[in-house]
Parts: sequence; structure tokens; C-alpha cells
Amino acid sequence: MNPVRIGVVGVGHLGQHHARLLSAMRGAALAGVADVRPDRAAAIAGQYGTRAFTDAAGLLGEVDAVTVAVPTAVHLEVALPFLERGIAVLVEKPIAASLEQADAMVAVAERHGAMLAAGHTERFNPAVTAAGPLIQDPRFVEVHRLGVFPERSLDIDVVFDLMIHDLDLLLALVGQDVAAVEAVGVAVLTPRTDIANVRIRFASGCIANLTASRISRDRVRKIRFFQRDAYVSVDYAAQEVEVYRLTRSDGRPLIQGGPLEVPRLEPLALELEDFVDAVRAGRPPRVTGAAGRSALALATRVAEEMQQAV
Repeated sequence: MNPVRIGVVGVGHLGQHHARLLSAMRGAALAGVADVRPDRAAAIAGQYGTRAFTDAAGLLGEVDAVTVAVPTAVHLEVALPFLERGIAVLVEKPIAASLEQADAMVAVAERHGAMLAAGHTERFNPAVTAAGPLIQDPRFVEVHRLGVFPERSLDIDVVFDLMIHDLDLLLALVGQDVAAVEAVGVAVLTPRTDIANVRIRFASGCIANLTASRISRDRVRKIRFFQRDAYVSVDYAAQEVEVYRLTRSDGRPLIQGGPLEVPRLEPLALELEDFVDAVRAGRPPRVTGAAGRSALALATRVAEEMQQAV
């Protein structure tokens, strides 16, 4: 089969890695990169042997698919022209700046038969993949996603920048039915929420407690699942999984388990490989636009609860 001609719109902090990975990926041909900064577009294009554009429209006649890694506020504006032409699009998280924009994106994709994928890379984390089959009716989930103050993504608050990764995973692993949300957030260094704590109760009875911060001294990215007779701990950053189970021997309780063997792979590479393969095979991507919309809906509900708590 011919390689998928693919372009990257936005080659800043994250988009440059899209270009790096796609330029070397089997089944893909990096047809061009676009960035509003001409020097940036030219530099990345030169580094990976492709063409540079300063307007995403320049890619329209050159590609079968694009990835969009521009500021969230212009996700819809950038994605729509491609979707309207039936071109497959992967949009980085959050999928859009609002639910209305997400709905418009999903509707246009459906109307024109275009594939729409959402860029939630933690779904492709090898540790998450290893832990997924072990998650069975969890009763309590504890999540910590803490980072130092960034120089990017300050156009959105910490819920949409960091916590949304874990909200997406909870919807995938625990269930879509959210019964209640309690949330508190504090704007410390920016006008937007920099640290947030959220308690989510699912219809199943499971409770999830999440903390996300972009003003911490240490980097922590962990999620722990507690379920009947079992405990599953995932360290996203280290790509490590520990599992402990309660068993019985001669009527006495025993705790058995330990770390699982997890291959160390780059989640973004796996995400892009899935997108390219989905385009080639004509199948849905692992994380669809609808899934991205669901994560955004829950993040929006969290943000609204924080506003009410002020």
C-alpha cells in the first residue's frame, strides 16, 4: 500500500515530536509541516526533510491526514477545512476550546466521512495498556498528576491541560456514567486554575479522587486502583505497574504480587502509529473524536463545579 501522506500543523513544543516520529514511521510519508512562525516551520521542515508552510491551507491538497498541535483556541479553525474535505485529523487534547466547538468538529467529521481522533497519549502508555485488563470494578481510585510551572499551555487551566488525561482514562476504565462531581481549584501563579482537587462518584459506586498541579516542586504522574482483593498501581512517567492481590492459604490471608514487566515505549509514537494504521485500514482510531468530546465534557463539568465552589 502507498504510505499515508501526512502533515503536522503546529510544530512547537509537542508538534515537533509529531514531525520527528512521523518522518521515520513505516507506512507514513511526512508531506509537510505548517506553523505561523516561518522560521520555525522552515527549521523543522529542514530537519526532517519535508516542505514548510506558514498556512495550514497549504497542506490541503498535499495530505491524506494531518495532526493538529496548535493552541486549543484555534483547534476548530484549523481542523474544519481538512474534515470538510474528508481528510483524517488527529487533534491534540483537549479536542476543542468548548463543547460547542467539539460538537461542531464531530458533526463535520461525520457529515464528510472524515476520521477524527483525539490526542490522549496516556491511553497508549505501555503501563496503562498492561494495567487495563486488571481493572475490574474498582471501588476507589487515587490520582496525582503534579508538575513544575510550565512555559506553555497557560492559555488553559490545569484541568484542561493536565487532569484531562486522567479524566479520559477514568471514563475508559471505570465507566461513562458520572453521578456527582465535587471540585476546588486555586489560581496561584496565573489568572487560571493552577492546582485542583476533584472527587468524582460514578454510578457504579466507585469514587475517584484526583489532584492536578502545575506549581509543584516534584513531577508525579501516578494512578492507583483499589478493588475487591486487589490493588493496581500505575506510574505513568516510569512506565511501571505493581499489582497485589489477597489470596488465602490454609484459611489464612496472604498478599501476593509485585511489579509487572512493561516494555518501555514512547506513548506518542504508539498513538501516531495507531492513527496512521487507522487511516490505512479504514478503521476507527483507538481514541475517537467522540471520546475526546467525552473527556472535555467531564473536564468542563469539573471546571463549572470549581466556579460554584468559589
